[in-house]
Amino acid sequence: MTLTRPPVLVDYEDVAWFRDQPEAARGAAAALGRRVGLGEQRTAQLVLAVAELTGNLTKHAIDGSLLLRVVRTHPEPGADASAGVEVIAVDGGPGMADIPAALRDGMSTSGTLGIGLGAVQRLADTFDIHSRPGTGTIQLARFWPRPAPRSASGEPAVAGLTRPISGEQTCGDAWAARADSGHVPSGGGHAPVGGERVTGGGHVPAARDHVPTAGPRGGGASTQGRSGAERPSWSALTNPRSYQARPAVPSRAGTPPEASDVRPAVAGRTAPVRAAVPGRGEGLLVMCCDGLGHGPQAALAAQAAVQAFHAATGRTPGQVMEHVHRALRGTRGAAVAIARLEPDGRLLFCGIGNITAALVTAADRTTLMSQPGIVGHQMRQLRTYETELPATGVLVMHSDGLSERWSAADLAGLLHHPPGVIAASLLRQAATRRDDAGVVVARTPR
Repeated sequence: MTLTRPPVLVDYEDVAWFRDQPEAARGAAAALGRRVGLGEQRTAQLVLAVAELTGNLTKHAIDGSLLLRVVRTHPEPGADASAGVEVIAVDGGPGMADIPAALRDGMSTSGTLGIGLGAVQRLADTFDIHSRPGTGTIQLARFWPRPAPRSASGEPAVAGLTRPISGEQTCGDAWAARADSGHVPSGGGHAPVGGERVTGGGHVPAARDHVPTAGPRGGGASTQGRSGAERPSWSALTNPRSYQARPAVPSRAGTPPEASDVRPAVAGRTAPVRAAVPGRGEGLLVMCCDGLGHGPQAALAAQAAVQAFHAATGRTPGQVMEHVHRALRGTRGAAVAIARLEPDGRLLFCGIGNITAALVTAADRTTLMSQPGIVGHQMRQLRTYETELPATGVLVMHSDGLSERWSAADLAGLLHHPPGVIAASLLRQAATRRDDAGVVVARTPR
């Protein structure tokens, strides 16, 4: 099966969280709207919606917080990129028993501007809400300039959230995604494969990725800004073992590299593959990264991982992991997990370190296995696993800033919502404020 169009992806920038700061949130929304070119009227509508959401959080919610971030489209050839603003409001209760009633006009909350959630829904280009009594409410609203760009139609296939440890301004967790069409630009070079990507800063020089994933026996925010600043040689300080790239595994005689060793995944089973290769058609590569520790140095490692992920020419998780490993040698290092999702449901996964990855359906959660190590310092032989992601399921990856004490039942009523809402629900339920937290959710690009 081949995609007729690439999955919808957008870039996310300038992540800012607000707790008990309604004035600051309104001011930040106004500043973001003006900076990205929403226009005076559209920016005023954004600020009005933020005022309603923050008013509700302040007056009625338990542990409420609001996220603002810039979203940028990937335009079609010949079109200009467009930027908008995304708002996510999260609280821990009391929740809404009747969402349709809450969205009706006239159902405004006391003490707010009184426009009501129904008006927020009408003002936003995209609006989604999930609420459960006793658990809390998550609301997502996205604002684009007028007229809204065609590239903004549809819901992104991947979305994630990062939040720094309490007291820090920078987050050492990161996530990224990019589409892989299998087309390498003519003229050689090492440009990223495919034309779509999510998050990440500038590119780093790309070494040639010639190493496929390793054999069957393995060893035992989105961040913001650029990572061009000089970094200390943490590798030298910790004296890591040297890492030698393995020779490429040739494809079988008479078969193209894209077709060799491709085996259909068996539903419900996860198996290691000796020489993982991408399937035919469009694929979606997704990464979750946790820089060691927290603070600026952890953020530098995470930024370097995001840049290397986008710059890598590799098409399988193992190949991209090799590239990220080389790029992180001058940093603290990180735990990294990379997955490739394909239109037929096939999923390849390669993880190093303490990143939780799971396939989640309404009835089941299947955890994917990572290998011990520190990307950028010590990686034993890589191991890539192949499995199948059901059409109704999602891939969830998160750092150890979130507890693993969540189940498929916790997400059963959320799977039809946008990935950003699912990620916000997990962050609310499982994240700790004693560590950086990062989570990314992806759907199969069918």
